[in-house]
Amino acid sequence: MRGKRFGTGLSLAAGALAVCGLAFAPTAAAVAPGTATVNADCGSYGGGDATLTATQSGTSATITLTTSSVTAPLSISQDSLVSELTMVKEGGGIVVFKGTKNPAMSTGDALEVGPLSGTVASGDSLEAFGGTLKVTAFGFITITCTATGPQAPGPFVFD
Repeated sequence: MRGKRFGTGLSLAAGALAVCGLAFAPTAAAVAPGTATVNADCGSYGGGDATLTATQSGTSATITLTTSSVTAPLSISQDSLVSELTMVKEGGGIVVFKGTKNPAMSTGDALEVGPLSGTVASGDSLEAFGGTLKVTAFGFITITCTATGPQAPGPFVFD
């Protein structure tokens, strides 16, 4: 009987530790808003509304950009675009998001890049207006886009 009580005690202790671990586990950080829209000018490649979607996990953040206003000039393989998104930080400075993530796109498909990775601090407020997006395809075609006004509903604020 002693072995049974000892085993039950260990099970209860392990369960209590697991519950305590969940109670003190770090929660996922949030960014608000999670999605914003910005109007961008991409020179001879076009321009118009683009959607930015942000996520955060601690100090790591990602942003994905999609727009039907700029389309793929040629068929593009998955993860072949080199992209760099510069966001303006409230109070001064910039944060750069980089990556080579993109879905495969056929000629004429809407442009989508990301998730692009960057580092943020708690309280960072980032805005696309004043920054740039540079996308390079095939090593020699570079599209540079700039926002024509502030993003809506507002800047991304990271936890």
